[in-house]
Amino acid sequence: MLKWLRGDPARKLRKQYEQKLIDARNVQRNGDIVRYSELMAESEEILQQIDSIEGRDETGDKS
Repeated sequence: MLKWLRGDPARKLRKQYEQKLIDARNVQRNGDIVRYSELMAESEEILQQIDSIEGRDETGDKS
């Protein structure tokens, strides 16, 4: 009944994920490919956390 009070646990992670992608894009445009790959790896870890919270498997389908 009061589900809207709890909020979405993956919401904060989605925001972090989007920011990592933006940061990675900007770093890549500046020519720092090593830092770009580090940021992309971090963003993939966040995406895996989001998928586990939302109950998705590797294909993106809910289990």
